[in-house]
Amino acid sequence: RVAPGAGDALKFHISTVGGNLHTCELEGVIRKGEARMEDSAHDKLPCIVTFKPAADGIVMGSRHERTCSTYCGMRAHFEGAYLLPPAHCAPGEVQRSRTAFKALFDKKQYAQARATLAPVVQKCSALLSDYDEAWVRNDLALTQHRAGDSAACRETLLRWADLARQSDDAIKNGYPPSDAEEMLRIARATRYNLKLCGAAVAVGGKSEK
Repeated sequence: RVAPGAGDALKFHISTVGGNLHTCELEGVIRKGEARMEDSAHDKLPCIVTFKPAADGIVMGSRHERTCSTYCGMRAHFEGAYLLPPAHCAPGEVQRSRTAFKALFDKKQYAQARATLAPVVQKCSALLSDYDEAWVRNDLALTQHRAGDSAACRETLLRWADLARQSDDAIKNGYPPSDAEEMLRIARATRYNLKLCGAAVAVGGKSEK
């Protein structure tokens, strides 16, 4: 979040989530494209956060490598591009679409439910967390199947098909504990829906249908 501050300064707050649910939390004041963290652990090499405008958002970095690590857990970082979502992809709008979708799905109004959720997948996938993106795709794929379009269901799930093909043990060993738990849930749901939609799924090299 970036908001007006005193004079020509801007206030900012960063909150990110990385591997194993580790987080970064920073806040301060931006002046001339930079923010010096006042409680920085290093006097000679302080944590200085940089802000560079981009066409669709802002790119953030740090001037001195690793000097901002004290604000982050071991598996988290904040450097990178932060995209400004179009109005229909803002978190509140996505949640409203998902709530409306569920109400329609529960009423077995599959065509309307599909039309409600499809734009979220088509236009907002790059702005969702991996977890949210996976569950939205699985919801849409199941709806496509219920609406009689299993081919579209299989196409929707291609993004997560590689995960679905991994064995449970491979997933447990390939991710930090907290991430592995959620990835297992996603893999199992994706396997189920792929098979429901007529796809053969080779889990750990063993074909299942």
